[in-house]
Amino acid sequence: MSYVAVYSVASPDTPNKVLTHFDDIAATLAEHGVGFERWAPSPIQKGAGNAEVILAYQAQLDALGYRHVEVLSVPGDQPHTAQERGHWLKERRYREDHVRFFVSGQGLFALHIGDYVYAVRCEKNDLLVIPSGMAHWFDMGENPHFITLRPFNTDEGFIPVLTGDTLVDAFPGMDD
Repeated sequence: MSYVAVYSVASPDTPNKVLTHFDDIAATLAEHGVGFERWAPSPIQKGAGNAEVILAYQAQLDALGYRHVEVLSVPGDQPHTAQERGHWLKERRYREDHVRFFVSGQGLFALHIGDYVYAVRCEKNDLLVIPSGMAHWFDMGENPHFITLRPFNTDEGFIPVLTGDTLVDAFPGMDD
């Protein structure tokens, strides 16, 4: 189930609120310029290649207006290391919007907005658009499995700028 849990930076143990209804999630995130949508599923054959996955969502991707699309696939049937997970568990910003559409699986994005952290659990068919410059991190969990699409415009905008903030260590992760 998709949700957003809102935490105060001062009390990372307990969320101030947890929203599970799509409209509530979308409205709360929109207050901060974050986009949250749910796309209709497209039929994709098991074992489809990257080009076929992109083609299945081409109309929706075209409507977003980005020039390029990357497919990130983390299959659940392969071992993953703590180092791999740790790569994403560093607060970062991007020079352009950070967009993720979940074709399958799930993941947790934590958005650091002022004195709050908005933990957004995304799952199959969820689209999250994090505005450029917004600090955030991603937790793929201890046993990750997902396929996401990441539209972007430039290679420079695709490179993360790490903030160096260690706030991520204080907040619950995907499996907590």
